[in-house]
Amino acid sequence: MPERVPMIVHLDADAFFVSVELALQPQYRGKKVAVGGRERGIIASASYEARAAGVYTPMPTARALRVCPDLILLPHKGNYGAVSRRMFDLCEELTPLVQRNSIDEGYLDLSPCGLRTTEAVVAAVRGLQARIWNALEIPVSMGIASNKLVSQIASKLRKPRGFVVVAPGDEAAFLAPLGIGKLPGVGPKTEAALEARGVRLIGDVIKRSERELESLVGSGWRGLVAAACGEDNGVVETEREDAKSYSQQETFAKDTADLAALERTVKGMVDELMRKVRADGKRVRTATVKVRYPDFGHDSAGRSLPEASDLEAPFYPLVSTLLRQAWKRPGPVRLVGVRLSGVDDGPRQLDLFGGASAGVAGEGTGLVDEEKRRKLAAVLDRLNAGKDVRVRHGHQL
Repeated sequence: MPERVPMIVHLDADAFFVSVELALQPQYRGKKVAVGGRERGIIASASYEARAAGVYTPMPTARALRVCPDLILLPHKGNYGAVSRRMFDLCEELTPLVQRNSIDEGYLDLSPCGLRTTEAVVAAVRGLQARIWNALEIPVSMGIASNKLVSQIASKLRKPRGFVVVAPGDEAAFLAPLGIGKLPGVGPKTEAALEARGVRLIGDVIKRSERELESLVGSGWRGLVAAACGEDNGVVETEREDAKSYSQQETFAKDTADLAALERTVKGMVDELMRKVRADGKRVRTATVKVRYPDFGHDSAGRSLPEASDLEAPFYPLVSTLLRQAWKRPGPVRLVGVRLSGVDDGPRQLDLFGGASAGVAGEGTGLVDEEKRRKLAAVLDRLNAGKDVRVRHGHQL
């Protein structure tokens, strides 16, 4: 039997706002520091040293200074949004399936990465944790499990710089000794009510009868039992309102299992979408291919390039692999779609010394070849744009 491998990661940045400020002012590392307003303000984030002294979020600043007189208040200087975007961009270099829950928390689904063992997953996520620190000097905690619920709880257990892995099948045993308040959705009032009736640990939930649980939490008792067992069917949602992406799909008049035809269709979509990318002055890093089956079920697969591009060529070699990975069921499909995401509108990074992007003589795509392709693409875009105009006015070429 193949090993069951945990594929869902919850990333939780440690004391995010303070960490961003400490990256700018590292002389304060290891001290009791917090980010917050001095006058009529509250503590937005506190270092773990300050938390050990009794400072928490959102404590009024005046009270925090009474609790911890030597607390160092750092003003807001860091660009928190930019740091957050860069952190999640690094995540998307590992997997295209990234859910940005908030400025400092998110989920990753490693299913598209081709990792077949827990050791490989651990190595990949350890590498991501190190890359985030090396690039941003932001410590993050990681929880790895078979679902979102358990991974979220795992990521918060050993902060800062936590790293907790829960093997598939061990969810209930992992949760059982934890306090009932660790379950998402169990707030302070519910926690106090449950503890008053002897339900102090998550494992205590499973020991109670249905009648007892219903008397404690009402009709929500089934959800509480499922959570206590570590059950969760939530999927990593990659769509978000502030995320620009380019997508296109085609529904076939007749269901098809012709792989070559599907590849041609997908490459044609890449061509059309890259025209839009260039017209917007953007570049994209991630391609995701989706297929829909006759029963309207669907699957997808994605992969990210090392660097964002505004050319079709780097994405063409991914098409066949992504299509095969997305097409998980036997039989035909009724729809295929492509989404290009990981949008970057910053200046292109030029490799002045050749390197991987320049290749060797007669091979690869050096800077000269890349610029030639870009100029050719611009000419074709203008020609296609002119053709589109003539077609709209009834003059088909």
